[in-house]
Amino acid sequence: MINFYSKSIKKSTRYIAFVMILITGLTACKTDEETIVPAAFISVFNASPTAATYDVYLNDVKFNTAALPFGGGTAYASKPVGSYNIKLTVADRIESVITKSVSLTENKYYSYYFINRPSSLDGLLINDEVGVASADKASVRFINLSPDAPALDLATSTGTSLATDKSFKQYSGFTQVTPGATVLLIKDKVSGATKSTLESFTFVAGGYYTVIARGLVTPTTSLESSFSGQVLIHK
Repeated sequence: MINFYSKSIKKSTRYIAFVMILITGLTACKTDEETIVPAAFISVFNASPTAATYDVYLNDVKFNTAALPFGGGTAYASKPVGSYNIKLTVADRIESVITKSVSLTENKYYSYYFINRPSSLDGLLINDEVGVASADKASVRFINLSPDAPALDLATSTGTSLATDKSFKQYSGFTQVTPGATVLLIKDKVSGATKSTLESFTFVAGGYYTVIARGLVTPTTSLESSFSGQVLIHK
């Protein structure tokens, strides 16, 4: 009887240990699942045509690592989904020069552009509808971020139209183009005159790019940036 009881205890102990290990494993899995936070992705770009440099805060947490000059931006950063106050400050200061609200949705990619002159700063949030990267094409879109520019077109020097008739704050969807060196022309929609030429930018298959019109056609001071084009790489 003693030997039987002893064996039963051993078996019971092994069984209890097995059950505890199983419960611990399941609990760990459940904990891991509960800590997964739905996320969105956002980048920020300074398109305000001034010599000032800026810092960006999301809900009072600094977003950029270095002050953003005109034409400067950040790579995508992951953020929990939800609503945020996005604040722009002069570099190394905390006082807001503009604060806007944005709402970020799960698994979406966004670009936020600070635009217009300092006296009338504004923000523009765009959902970057990036999909599965193409194996043999690049994807390009166009945004007019020049406050005093006319409606603009974007084309290649070989005559391929990439976007047409975009006024200030308007943008196109992504268009697929053949990879390789390409000369891009930003043109006045009405007159057809070339306003800016982007020489031999090389598009890479699978890449996503935004071409922006930026700056001022008619600057009023030496601190304001003149009109030009810029290619942004989404990463």
